[in-house]
Amino acid sequence: MTALAGLWDFGDGNPGPILDRMLAAQAIYGRHDAARTTGPVALGRRLWPLTPEDAFDRGPVASKDGVWLLVADARIDNRAELAAALGLSSGALSGMSDPEVVLAAIERWGVAGIERLIGPFALACWNVPQQLLVLARDAVGERPLHYHRGDGFVAVASMPKGLHAHPAIAYAADVAMTADFLALLPETGDESFFAGVERVLPGHIVTLDRSSVETRRYWNPDTTPLRLASDDAYAGAMRDELDRAVACRLRRIDGRVGAHLSAGLDSSIVAATAARQLRSGRLTAFTAIPLTDVAVPPGTIADEGPLAAATADFHGNIDHVRVASASGSPVALMDRQFQLFERPVLNPSNAVWSEAINDAAQARGIGVLLTGQMGNFTLSHDGYQQLPMLLRGFEWGRLFRLVRRLSRRGLSIKGLLATTLGPFVSPGVWNWVSRLAGRELALGSYSALRTAAFDELDIGGRAQARDLDLSYRPWADSAAMRLWGMKRVDLGVYNKGTLAGWGLDLRDPTADRRLIEFALRVPEAQYILDGVPRSLARRAFADRLPPQVIGEHRRGFQAADWHVGMDAARGEIAAELDSFERCAGADRLIDADRLRRALEDWPEEGWNDETVSLLYRHAMLRGVAAGHFLRKVARTN
Repeated sequence: MTALAGLWDFGDGNPGPILDRMLAAQAIYGRHDAARTTGPVALGRRLWPLTPEDAFDRGPVASKDGVWLLVADARIDNRAELAAALGLSSGALSGMSDPEVVLAAIERWGVAGIERLIGPFALACWNVPQQLLVLARDAVGERPLHYHRGDGFVAVASMPKGLHAHPAIAYAADVAMTADFLALLPETGDESFFAGVERVLPGHIVTLDRSSVETRRYWNPDTTPLRLASDDAYAGAMRDELDRAVACRLRRIDGRVGAHLSAGLDSSIVAATAARQLRSGRLTAFTAIPLTDVAVPPGTIADEGPLAAATADFHGNIDHVRVASASGSPVALMDRQFQLFERPVLNPSNAVWSEAINDAAQARGIGVLLTGQMGNFTLSHDGYQQLPMLLRGFEWGRLFRLVRRLSRRGLSIKGLLATTLGPFVSPGVWNWVSRLAGRELALGSYSALRTAAFDELDIGGRAQARDLDLSYRPWADSAAMRLWGMKRVDLGVYNKGTLAGWGLDLRDPTADRRLIEFALRVPEAQYILDGVPRSLARRAFADRLPPQVIGEHRRGFQAADWHVGMDAARGEIAAELDSFERCAGADRLIDADRLRRALEDWPEEGWNDETVSLLYRHAMLRGVAAGHFLRKVARTN
């Protein structure tokens, strides 16, 4: 992984010294050598070698004809495929860095060559004759890239701190983006959490000249349903796609491989597949477990350790590590999170266990840590959109049979009716029905955003522009729902920050572009075949997991004992709330008085009851995270 920086001085000056500052500011993300070009447009990078091909990375690369200059933060997973299309021999390819492969693709196909790249990447390239700066990120956004267009210059950096090393770029929070965070709006706009700092969106290309900026989405996956010969054919194709995705992510220089391992299907399938591919090597799998027995909602699992252990025992080369972490304060982690991620963390209680796993992995010399974060949208999609699809298609006989099968598996008729009918009623009707059922999810139940700020910043309009239905009705379009879900949170800064903080390269096979494109084209019926939710994953990987994991229909309840760390942080929470009065941005956005009342009414039990959890785990902790971020940016204590 590499930290990038670029600077285009419209005045044809020498941006080199400022670029050096921008690279130095990002040293934690690239602890090895730095390299840059000179001239009116300077590009540079700081390297953190992660793959064998990084040994050939000498920094920015230039085309032989002098047309292109490029710097890239990339792990290209379809190197062999690109080499064949480019006419490169295997010998030539073996001595090329990934940025050199990227440049060869752009030389051959122009900017359209970016669309052929598979794997995580962020890049900046300069077209000399046309005087164009081109920025791009991979389809899912596994590597971050930010930019600022100023008076007479354009600056580019992997992380915002690289841009803020430029003396002309102000250091200030983006208040509207922070409000979006509090309201849980999807991060689909190009704003970052800093004013004047924009993000290159995942799957997009940004082209800048001296007077304009053009943004284009290049990744528009085909969602036309596949027609394969049999149910087994779909399962076999899913296995092939995952095997390829995992194999790509095992490419590394050295170091041990680790994986998250829960009781659920996604991380279990990823870990099991990696263990099979490592063969004589060993995989270290980490499971977060609660410190004590706690009550959790029906249909969920508090302690995922036993089922995770069953998966580890199913394979002879998995070393299983249980990690108990709930005693840690989520607030105590926020200073370091601010430095690493440069944003408020979305779920502070989950960060306690995830960072405890990072600590355990780092202590064991793990270099690559596999995850399954996107699995709900790919591997283990549940198939429930089949219900409204059948209703809309007037296939009422099939709908009745599917509902009957699902109800026999213990799903409530009310829930199935809501899933079936919900997409076709208005938000007002949905809210009315939800109130009658005692399940209305009002913004105030899970957010600490002030009502005045909601109106002032037009959060309702911003939500609508980002395709967020604040009534949270079910979806009828499976592909649209999954694509929308995958872009709710920009994971690039988390990946970059985890490398800086723990030396761990997070790699998610379930976020593989080819796997996503395949999963979106699988007919919805395959995911809920015979009335079994997540049927495709259960059938495709039945030989890789023990029967009790394949047959488990409950969900893991992450950080089930989150209240232990929350209780330890009461003093820190109170101090943060007091600090909001001295930070204009926090005082404007966050309803600190409501959170103080919640502190005074601290529960003694029932922490995982929905009302309590929404107020304390979500509204309070997310409010504190947002306020902490604003305070740090404003430099108030």
